[in-house]
Amino acid sequence: MSRTRRAPQPRAAHPPGQDPEPRALEAVVEALRRHVRDIRLHEPLWRHVTLRVGGPADVLVVPHSADELRAAARVLFGEGVPFVVLGQGSNVLIADGGIRGVVVKVGKGVDRVRWDGEAVTVEAGYGLPRLAQEAARRGLAGLEFAAGIPGSVGGGVVMNAGAHGHQLAEVLDAARVVTPAGEEVLTRAALGFAYRTSVLQQRPAVVVEATLRLRPADPREVRARLDAWLAQRNATQPIGPPSSGCIFRNPEGDHAGRLIDAAGLKGLSVGDAVVSEIHANYIVNRGAARAADVLALVEQVRTRVRERFGRELELEVKLLGDFDAGAPGATGAPGASGPGPHEPGLVPGGGPVVSP
Repeated sequence: MSRTRRAPQPRAAHPPGQDPEPRALEAVVEALRRHVRDIRLHEPLWRHVTLRVGGPADVLVVPHSADELRAAARVLFGEGVPFVVLGQGSNVLIADGGIRGVVVKVGKGVDRVRWDGEAVTVEAGYGLPRLAQEAARRGLAGLEFAAGIPGSVGGGVVMNAGAHGHQLAEVLDAARVVTPAGEEVLTRAALGFAYRTSVLQQRPAVVVEATLRLRPADPREVRARLDAWLAQRNATQPIGPPSSGCIFRNPEGDHAGRLIDAAGLKGLSVGDAVVSEIHANYIVNRGAARAADVLALVEQVRTRVRERFGRELELEVKLLGDFDAGAPGATGAPGASGPGPHEPGLVPGGGPVVSP
């Protein structure tokens, strides 16, 4: 079920893959400035993703409150402008040529939280690790698995983020979203959760907040479980160099990392993009990797695994931007360091593609 607040009929969107006309984009920016204070033109997107790779966005919109996020989404849906939503920037690969049109960055400011017994209502920009830690402190179980997922709540809802055999769908009650039709509250059933996906990857919507229902438990037990899973992650996944988290989805009955490792591909590299020696389902950035390097490495890995085992590896990371238009010099940040897993990207038809 969902509850809907109707909005004006949006204009027709630009056809998928077609850039908005510059004059039209200028008008959209002018409309956005009436509601959002922080709007940046030609902003390098490597600064906003965990892999530290990617060219510029024509327009980066950075809401500093849930109301600004709502208003930005309504303007973009109303104008029929396709746009991309980024959370903490994991689980995405942004093209060296960047992203034409509008990117909405959801983070600081869109991060208020309300605790009410076993329930917590949290805005989309709140970090999953921070939320898991606070829940453990309060003696509320169910989010321990998320302590090592460097994604936001909004991205986690869209992707159905998970780890250690658990996923956000287990504890999510409902999500409040903005759609072309207005504002809706979608229940868990309406969100259509499955492995690393939800219905929000197929329909235009922007997550504003989510309500989770946890369960009371001994705080010492919750803390011990969280610490154990976090220690396991730190011992088995690359922590230092930038990455986007797991590159491939696990095929049925197996693990992508095991297949890549068994094919002898740890350490395989293209430019500064390298298959991690610690976890084979991670590609890390040694300093100046480009998206083209990462994509070429992805294809080499898929080909070798297919030839060796007859298994097809499907991408878990989302490809965002114009990968046909290379951009010489659009490298990542030299010497950048940072973590990396789970988040989504573009809402077509006046909606977003989403990143956690």
